[in-house]
Amino acid sequence: MATLIFLGFITVMLFYSISLYNHLVSVKHAVAKAWANIDVLLKQRHDELPKLVEVCKQYKQFEQSTLQKVIEARSQVQAARQKQDIPALGQAEDMLRMGLGNIFAVAEAYPELKANENFMQLQARITSLENGIADRRELYNESVNINNVQIEVFPASIIAKIFSFTEKPLLEFSSAEKSDVDMKQLFS
Repeated sequence: MATLIFLGFITVMLFYSISLYNHLVSVKHAVAKAWANIDVLLKQRHDELPKLVEVCKQYKQFEQSTLQKVIEARSQVQAARQKQDIPALGQAEDMLRMGLGNIFAVAEAYPELKANENFMQLQARITSLENGIADRRELYNESVNINNVQIEVFPASIIAKIFSFTEKPLLEFSSAEKSDVDMKQLFS
């Protein structure tokens, strides 16, 4: 009788361990999926930005320094995206978003550019992508949070250590990104 109870206990523990392992795998893949969703939108925005810069360049008086900052930030986002370097991506995203904000603000001073159909379409497309990226960032961070909690709670932490499940970094932003935009500074 004791042997049956012991075998029953071992069987229950085995199935419980398998269940925990499968749950951790599911959570890990949710993080990967959330990252892939961000990656798709970043790639789309990466492809749209040269078009926006080219339209702006057609206006010779348009500020070259603003365009150069966007081009540099775009390169940094691409490099961080390819390396899946989440902290570097957060910093590069800050620079890119500030650069885009500056382009859109400076465009206000150029009525011909502001009225250009291509510019308006690209601005709408990039704004739509920015909103999508913001939504996906939230989903990614939620997935990372679930992953990080699940690999720390007992008894899942035992399975996580045995099978080398690791914490994932949150996609964080600088305090400048979180603060209100200084509209006076943008137009000066």
